[in-house]
Amino acid sequence: MHKTVEPAILYFGTPVVLVSSENENGSANLAPMSSAWWLGWNCMLGFGARSKTPQNILRTGECVLNLPAAGDVANVNRLALLTGSDPVPPHKQVMGYRFEADKFGAAGFTEVPSVTIRPPRVAESPVQMEAVLTASHRLRENDPEARGTLIALEVKIRKVHVLESLLLQGREDRIDPDAWRPLIMSFCQFYGLGPRLHHSILAEIPESLYRRQPLAAGSRT
Repeated sequence: MHKTVEPAILYFGTPVVLVSSENENGSANLAPMSSAWWLGWNCMLGFGARSKTPQNILRTGECVLNLPAAGDVANVNRLALLTGSDPVPPHKQVMGYRFEADKFGAAGFTEVPSVTIRPPRVAESPVQMEAVLTASHRLRENDPEARGTLIALEVKIRKVHVLESLLLQGREDRIDPDAWRPLIMSFCQFYGLGPRLHHSILAEIPESLYRRQPLAAGSRT
């Protein structure tokens, strides 16, 4: 029997994303989040509107979406209560956040330059996607109590960097789903993927058919 409930959050399970962006002084900010979904080479990112990362992206129009593997969980967890905002916003003070200027160093991650944008990539992340902002959407604007607190940023991926060990043999542009083991967050807890459960009929469709147009010089613009 089903029961009607009202959970405080609806994080049923999405990949963890380490979003790197550029601060006003040119230094790098790094923030973990899991409110992200992709369609083609476009991605929607959900943030608290008062957080440092969306402020950086709105100002510069750039970010890197770094996808950590399950084995990176300890490093990711070190970022949990760190913020790039100084002073720490009151609502984050209540939750125990503290300011950290060097979030890459605090987490034990290494900065590596991006190719097309200024924010750096996370060297340890097996998947790194350079992205540019295309649109912003304020959420819950009709709710007087929540107005201005949530924002969704739409970004377009410009470059994708993937560890060679994650690619299907003989297919340089295809990720091997049996090799990719992302870090998953479900209701604020960390999980990983298990083995494949069942063959998918959708997987029989050639992946190339999802491309709307041929790639030019290895990029999408």
